[in-house]
Amino acid sequence: MIKFIHTADIHFGMENYGRIDPETGIHSRLLDFERALNYCIDYGIEKKIDFFLFSGDAYKTSHPSPTQQKLLMRCFLRLYKAGIPIVIIVGNHDNPLSFGKASSLEIFNEIPFDNFHVIEKPELLTLQTKNGPIQIVGIPWPTRNTISLNKKHFHQSADDITGYITQAVSSIISTLAQQCDPTIPSVLAGHLTVSSGIFSGSEKRAIYGNDPTFMPSQLGIEPFDYVALGHLHRHQNLNPNGYPAIVYSGSIERVDFGERKEPKGFCFVTAQRNNTTYEFVEGPTRPFIQIDVTLDPDNTDHTQQLLDAIYKNKLATAVVKIIYHVPTGQKDLVDIGAIERACCDAHYIVGIIPIHTTLAREKRRGLKVDMDLPTLLDGYCQDKPGLQYKKNAFIQKALEVYELSQRDSLEEECD
Repeated sequence: MIKFIHTADIHFGMENYGRIDPETGIHSRLLDFERALNYCIDYGIEKKIDFFLFSGDAYKTSHPSPTQQKLLMRCFLRLYKAGIPIVIIVGNHDNPLSFGKASSLEIFNEIPFDNFHVIEKPELLTLQTKNGPIQIVGIPWPTRNTISLNKKHFHQSADDITGYITQAVSSIISTLAQQCDPTIPSVLAGHLTVSSGIFSGSEKRAIYGNDPTFMPSQLGIEPFDYVALGHLHRHQNLNPNGYPAIVYSGSIERVDFGERKEPKGFCFVTAQRNNTTYEFVEGPTRPFIQIDVTLDPDNTDHTQQLLDAIYKNKLATAVVKIIYHVPTGQKDLVDIGAIERACCDAHYIVGIIPIHTTLAREKRRGLKVDMDLPTLLDGYCQDKPGLQYKKNAFIQKALEVYELSQRDSLEEECD
């Protein structure tokens, strides 16, 4: 039996909703992601895993800062010192998408150490572990930049190129699967989009263009005993009633409020030919709390209503967002200072956001400059329900005032 950790989407550099840590000078959210990764590594070392499989997206961008690189290197070197091989799949955030430029993970291939295996192109890797060999078919994020440069694709649409990539990668997976030894465990590891996968909030805003999309049936083929995926941030098994499991480990920390209700962690896999199982292990994450309050229109103490909702939550160390809905036609009476003081234990307050319901605007009667004064006054009164019962008197009085003003203006001109 071969044991390994499957994780992905570390996203070092995701520094939203935090502040600079006074002790280290490092952004607190970067430290959150480092803590989550170290928990994963501690678990693997304790369980004496045979290797560590990372399915892509180590950084937020393909140009990480030296600090981000240092923290990731420090984490991975803990595995190296423990004698645990590391298999790294290049993800879309790791790839610069420019011809000739190195990915942010390629540096691990240049380190003169054994046990670092970076997969930047589809390949079959046979890894010798202390408990026997295991085969890993690695599929990095399929990019379209080199394909678009090919002359035969110059005049193809984006959808045509996406379809071509999907078919090409699917064919590569099938070819590499046929090269596997059917007598030893095999794993398909990729940074890919599966058609039945569920996206989290952050990913819905981060997807540009058309991703190559794969059917579960194109991935869960013989002789694979486990499909280890990265890219989608929600942990999910896309083949819960079949074999092999097609698993997104999910991100190790929450990226934004779209992921606030999702458990975060990694997968502990026990691999055996035709009998591979996994367990999702939840890791330490910073809580994201969103408080939604619809204010009672009969209670004018808006501040107390919000405070009552806040006191129902444990805000210590949490990232907090407060949204309150102001009753239609009422003013916003919330004391923002009091709300901020009530959240003083929170790690970070994203915002205290009022939502106002827009009243339907009354449609005004069409009045024109060439209309005479009685017609204009009549139209004005019809738009004012309070003037309906005294419309005639109002118009008569207005006309008298107008005639008087005209007479006074004429007398001034004569003088």
